[in-house]
Amino acid sequence: MNEIILAQDAAAAAPNLGAVGYGIATIGPGLGIGILVGKALEGMARQPEMAGQLRTTMFLGIAFVEALALIGLVAGFLFTN
Repeated sequence: MNEIILAQDAAAAAPNLGAVGYGIATIGPGLGIGILVGKALEGMARQPEMAGQLRTTMFLGIAFVEALALIGLVAGFLFTN
């Protein structure tokens, strides 16, 4: 019986742990966008004639990385009580 009470107390002690987890999880997409934009700018500096194609590909990559961040946000809301 004491184990059940301790488990309930532990669950009540950290109700917003999902929010902290999502805050930590935003580091990944942030690093991803930083690397993606940096490499695209580096490519534009090396070959200016390819800037249009690189910019299009960069925005497509940013959309995918942001989609992962939004999926993480939704998962954080779904898995918290």
